[in-house]
Amino acid sequence: MTKWPTLDDVRQAESALAGVTYRTPLQESSYINDLIGSRVFFKLENLQRSGSFKLRGAYNRIRHLSSEELARGVVAASAGNHAQGVALAAGLVGTTAVIVTPEGASLNKIEATRSYGAEVRQVGESFDDAFDEALRISRETGRVLIHAFDDPLVIAGQGTIGLELMDERATLDALVVPIGGGGLISGIALAAKARNPRVKVIGVQAAGAPAMLQSRQLGRVEPALSVRTIADGIAVKRPGDLTFAMIQQYVDDIVTVDEHDISRAILIFLERSKLLVEGAGAVGLAALLAGKVPVGNQAVATVVSGGNIDVTLLSRIIEKGLVEEGRQLHLHTVIPDRPGQLSRLLERVAALKANVIRVNHERWDPGIAPVDVSVDLVLETRNEAHRQEILQDLFNQGYVVSAETSQMSQLP
Repeated sequence: MTKWPTLDDVRQAESALAGVTYRTPLQESSYINDLIGSRVFFKLENLQRSGSFKLRGAYNRIRHLSSEELARGVVAASAGNHAQGVALAAGLVGTTAVIVTPEGASLNKIEATRSYGAEVRQVGESFDDAFDEALRISRETGRVLIHAFDDPLVIAGQGTIGLELMDERATLDALVVPIGGGGLISGIALAAKARNPRVKVIGVQAAGAPAMLQSRQLGRVEPALSVRTIADGIAVKRPGDLTFAMIQQYVDDIVTVDEHDISRAILIFLERSKLLVEGAGAVGLAALLAGKVPVGNQAVATVVSGGNIDVTLLSRIIEKGLVEEGRQLHLHTVIPDRPGQLSRLLERVAALKANVIRVNHERWDPGIAPVDVSVDLVLETRNEAHRQEILQDLFNQGYVVSAETSQMSQLP
């Protein structure tokens, strides 16, 4: 069995990372405190070098390689953040890196990885497919495999976050930490509970990637049949054997959040805290907002594990979120195909103080009569009450209107 990392290993990693990684801020938001009803602190690893916590574990692992191993280089599998951490660490230490990512990995993460000097190969549909390819490359070329989570030196590197949390807030009642393969929460729980045995450590998984929770319930490592979530940084089918054992020992509970919860948290970070956070980094706040973690009036910290979100996904989350909050209205109606009818509709919308974002006027819709025209409008609205006011007024004016009630839970 692989040797577990110790608190001394975490302390040595902390010394080695001095000057390599940032000591990221621990930030509080009065707005979020009011929403949740307790004091919540955010460990902002989205502001870390390479945009996530992953540099900590990757550098700590690679710095232990022998000169012969450094000459052969390293290989890693990753959906994005570990890729960037390994690529950056390899450059800092002076070796070469080959990174295998799933074919659907975020383009901005792939380009960032290449910018650090690594060779990127895209293979398969999931992290696990990419890992199988990385393992093959390691066996055939002699490159050292840098595991994303199931490695004691990687876990020790991630555990330095736990030391920093306890240095700043030793009396925290609970830590809420994302779980994918389990390396982050294993290291944090080890370090934090060594400093404060009473602190509760709660893990959060995406409902579409619940492998660690299911394994915990079964009492053995059990891969998920599939993973599907916007939180690509924690979309792992098979948890680690070492991390599973450590989570069984140190983690008090695991909860899941759905895509709606994650999307809402991303929007709140962006709008209220001016922080760009990826799906995996938002699951802690998502769990708190959804009431999945009972905190009362306790002091809680959650790890914002990364900020490397694809901008096209972010734009979809924002648009769907605006619809859900009543701040955008997508409506469809049919009007007579006569001069002035579209103008009449838009004048009515203007009178209701809604701002027109987009208009689609389609004469060739096969579902309507030849004397009619189909109109789709996207309107900027104040809130849900304003949306309902617009819909009711248009109905009263004789328009037959249907409105989109876009659900963020439908995000791929």
